[in-house]
Amino acid sequence: MYGDLTDAEWDLLEPLLPIPPARGKGGRPRYRSRRELIDGIRWRFRESGRWDRIPDRYGPYQTTYALFYAWRKDGTWEQLVSALGAGPEARTIIPWVSAGGGVER
Repeated sequence: MYGDLTDAEWDLLEPLLPIPPARGKGGRPRYRSRRELIDGIRWRFRESGRWDRIPDRYGPYQTTYALFYAWRKDGTWEQLVSALGAGPEARTIIPWVSAGGGVER
């Protein structure tokens, strides 16, 4: 889909992502990949849309929203930008992180 991560971008980003926490007993199974959720976040910033307008193909907007804010809170986005470097490729993959490393709201 237009604007989604390319396979090359995903191959660059995926090894840098934090390992998802183990699900506890009785937890809900994951049915959306982190790639889909990140593409949903990218859609939201690219379109300057509201979270609840994210297309269904990216999963529930609440899940996408929760991932974005959890990773903003724990510094994951900044760590990813630092690992990717400050070049234009990093800004293409994670466009909501400012050149100074801060995460846009």
